Amino acid sequence: MSLQERLTADMKEAMRSREKDRLTTIRMVKSSLQNEAIKLGKQELTDEEELTILSREMKQRNDSLREFESADRHDLVEKIQAEIIVLEAYMPKQLSQEEVQEIVDAAIAQTGASAPSDMGKVMGVVMPQLKGKADGALINRLVKQQLN
Repeated sequence: MSLQERLTADMKEAMRSREKDRLTTIRMVKSSLQNEAIKLGKQELTDEEELTILSREMKQRNDSLREFESADRHDLVEKIQAEIIVLEAYMPKQLSQEEVQEIVDAAIAQTGASAPSDMGKVMGVVMPQLKGKADGALINRLVKQQLN
């Protein structure tokens, strides 16, 4: 089942069970997917493009969560946390820090990187492998640690 089909089915289920917050989040994701398809001039997005959009939505929510927490907006923190829980259901399983470290180590060995100036080479190899499976900030931090 494609992501679009799964979202549509979950949207119908959320309507039936009157889960307003879940329904709103699913609609926002569907809208983002449709907008991206229109922007790219495509009828359907590839799995990778869908994952990119989901990752972007998740990153936006996490950024908003940090902002609202620092501003003591507890009402908005709860709303964003609920949206994150809904989005996580559609994201691939997140890799542990150890698994990410193994991939980073392999990429460093593959590229022959040895200095911080080689970070771009390593990130170019690592990011396609870990897209949507690990947080970009974690990946960035691990690569920096290895190259320093």
